[in-house]
Amino acid sequence: MNLLLAGTWDPGEEAAWAQALRAALPAHRLLLARDAVTPIDAAIVANPPPGSLQGLPALRLIQSLWAGVDRLLGDATLPDGVPVARMVDPAMNAAMAETALWAVLALQRDFFRYAAQQRERVWHVLPQRRADEVTVLVLGCGQMGRGAARRLQQQGYRVAAWSRNAVAAEPGVTLYYGRDGLDAALPQAHIVINLLPLTPETRGLLDASFFAAMPAGAGVVNLARGAHLVEAHLLAALASGRIAHAVLDVFAHEPLPPEHPFWRHEYITVLPHAAAQTDLRSAARIAADNIEALAAGRPLANLVDRTRGY
Repeated sequence: MNLLLAGTWDPGEEAAWAQALRAALPAHRLLLARDAVTPIDAAIVANPPPGSLQGLPALRLIQSLWAGVDRLLGDATLPDGVPVARMVDPAMNAAMAETALWAVLALQRDFFRYAAQQRERVWHVLPQRRADEVTVLVLGCGQMGRGAARRLQQQGYRVAAWSRNAVAAEPGVTLYYGRDGLDAALPQAHIVINLLPLTPETRGLLDASFFAAMPAGAGVVNLARGAHLVEAHLLAALASGRIAHAVLDVFAHEPLPPEHPFWRHEYITVLPHAAAQTDLRSAARIAADNIEALAAGRPLANLVDRTRGY
């Protein structure tokens, strides 16, 4: 089959992906640029520029290399009727669970406050909470949300999860769903971790009313998409003390502009969209498996429901 690799790349990234995919798909032809005379059977993409997949009548699969597909689905020129598959990589899920655990542990044990004290050369011991005294609410019950909930539960935290719809929960995790469920869960949540897909329904979910429903002095960890968060509302919640600290890995504009107030905010920890990077070694193999399934007429894995947005 003829395959098109299309994306928005950092320097050297396209060449590295091409090398890994060609090694994983030796029986197929991988192209880095469109050729008008070559019919493309499948596209392997990483946030391709809008219009990249137009005019490909033989296209039978769009395989994303990234877990999130909101930008891809937001392209009005994306061909209708072509299956879209997102990346579901156990290595990425494990990395996300590690970041979630690190953020929760640092919030529980006040390590961010100790770091601030060090900068001011202050020697002061803060009260120490136990893990079983902290309720963590994980937003999202997909692969990453379930993995994070499982990892946190193993460390002794009281873990709850929220989903827009009723789903099967991890054993021992309290499940809430729907708007009423969120309203019931937030007042109990000492720390909220956002791992939701970005959809019209979840855009701007982390807003003033969301923060007001949480206990005073709570922590917020956003590892999903910047558009989930209303930035001005978070700054107001931090100023009032409603939110004590926020760990942010994703932003409305990336890279985060140098003049952005988040950079120097005493109660915000900034990560450069690095909570769970795609592992090229495992992701190339996963993408290749779906390409081989397409070639053999087998069922495709991790297909996206375009109406839901994930």
